[in-house]
Amino acid sequence: MEDQVYRRLFLGFIQIHILHHAQEEPLYGSRMLEELKEHGYSLSAGTLYPLLRTMEVNGLLEREDRNIEGKIRKYYRTTEKGSAVLSEAKKKAHELFKEIKD
Repeated sequence: MEDQVYRRLFLGFIQIHILHHAQEEPLYGSRMLEELKEHGYSLSAGTLYPLLRTMEVNGLLEREDRNIEGKIRKYYRTTEKGSAVLSEAKKKAHELFKEIKD
């Protein structure tokens, strides 16, 4: 039960993190898994890839398929809508963290 609470809470942080990095440069799933792991998030590919797909369907990310050594790799970049959502999330997060800091 506690794991589910943490999972739901941190999923929002993870989406903001994805938008941030996809705005800086196109990203692909396994690189994003590494990036999230560096920040203490333990996510499986089975969790990340559906999340990326949902963010794409919701218009936050756009996908470009690239042929890398004979394999198709999906790169994601933040859309205009995704950038607007990220900007608003940063404002809200800043306000929240100012309020809850020690």
